[in-house]
Amino acid sequence: MGEKSEKLEELRKELVYYEDKLAREMIGYRGVVHESAASEIKHDKVMVLKAMVLGLKEEIATLEKELRNSRLSKDN
Repeated sequence: MGEKSEKLEELRKELVYYEDKLAREMIGYRGVVHESAASEIKHDKVMVLKAMVLGLKEEIATLEKELRNSRLSKDN
Protein backbone atom coordinates (compact mmCIF):
# COMPACT_ATOMS: atom_id res chain seq x y z
CA MET A 1 0.00 0.00 0.00
CA GLY A 2 2.90 2.38 0.65
CA GLU A 3 3.93 2.11 -2.98
CA LYS A 4 0.51 3.31 -4.16
CA SER A 5 0.56 6.19 -1.67
CA GLU A 6 3.98 7.25 -2.92
CA LYS A 7 2.80 7.01 -6.52
CA LEU A 8 -0.25 9.13 -5.66
CA GLU A 9 1.91 11.80 -4.05
CA GLU A 10 4.21 11.81 -7.08
CA LEU A 11 1.23 12.19 -9.44
CA ARG A 12 -0.15 15.08 -7.40
CA LYS A 13 3.17 16.91 -7.61
CA GLU A 14 3.28 16.28 -11.35
CA LEU A 15 -0.29 17.59 -11.67
CA VAL A 16 0.60 20.83 -9.89
CA TYR A 17 3.61 21.24 -12.21
CA TYR A 18 1.58 20.76 -15.39
CA GLU A 19 -1.35 22.87 -14.19
CA ASP A 20 1.08 25.71 -13.53
CA LYS A 21 2.70 25.23 -16.92
CA LEU A 22 -0.74 25.24 -18.59
CA ALA A 23 -1.76 28.40 -16.73
CA ARG A 24 1.38 30.16 -17.99
CA GLU A 25 0.70 29.04 -21.57
CA MET A 26 -2.89 30.29 -21.35
CA ILE A 27 -1.70 33.87 -20.80
CA GLY A 28 -2.48 35.64 -24.03
CA TYR A 29 -3.86 32.46 -25.63
CA ARG A 30 -6.59 33.27 -28.17
CA GLY A 31 -6.92 29.98 -29.97
CA VAL A 32 -5.54 29.50 -33.46
CA VAL A 33 -5.08 32.73 -35.37
CA HIS A 34 -5.48 32.20 -39.10
CA GLU A 35 -2.21 31.96 -41.04
CA SER A 36 -0.03 32.13 -37.92
CA ALA A 37 2.49 29.35 -37.39
CA ALA A 38 3.34 30.65 -33.91
CA SER A 39 -0.34 30.57 -32.97
CA GLU A 40 -0.67 26.99 -34.20
CA ILE A 41 2.39 25.92 -32.21
CA LYS A 42 1.05 27.57 -29.06
CA HIS A 43 -2.34 25.92 -29.65
CA ASP A 44 -0.71 22.50 -29.99
CA LYS A 45 1.27 23.09 -26.81
CA VAL A 46 -1.86 24.11 -24.89
CA MET A 47 -3.76 21.05 -26.14
CA VAL A 48 -0.92 18.71 -25.10
CA LEU A 49 -0.76 20.30 -21.65
CA LYS A 50 -4.55 20.04 -21.26
CA ALA A 51 -4.35 16.36 -22.17
CA MET A 52 -1.53 15.84 -19.65
CA VAL A 53 -3.54 17.50 -16.88
CA LEU A 54 -6.65 15.50 -17.73
CA GLY A 55 -4.69 12.23 -17.85
CA LEU A 56 -3.05 12.92 -14.50
CA LYS A 57 -6.40 13.78 -12.90
CA GLU A 58 -7.89 10.53 -14.18
CA GLU A 59 -4.93 8.50 -12.95
CA ILE A 60 -5.08 10.18 -9.54
CA ALA A 61 -8.83 9.51 -9.25
CA THR A 62 -8.30 5.84 -10.14
CA LEU A 63 -5.48 5.44 -7.64
CA GLU A 64 -7.45 7.21 -4.89
CA LYS A 65 -10.37 4.87 -5.51
CA GLU A 66 -8.09 1.83 -5.33
CA LEU A 67 -6.56 3.07 -2.07
CA ARG A 68 -10.01 3.76 -0.59
CA ASN A 69 -11.24 0.31 -1.58
CA SER A 70 -8.19 -1.42 -0.17
CA ARG A 71 -8.57 0.46 3.13
CA LEU A 72 -12.24 -0.45 3.30
CA SER A 73 -11.53 -4.11 2.66
CA LYS A 74 -8.86 -4.09 5.41
CA ASP A 75 -11.35 -2.59 7.87
CA ASN A 76 -13.87 -5.38 7.22
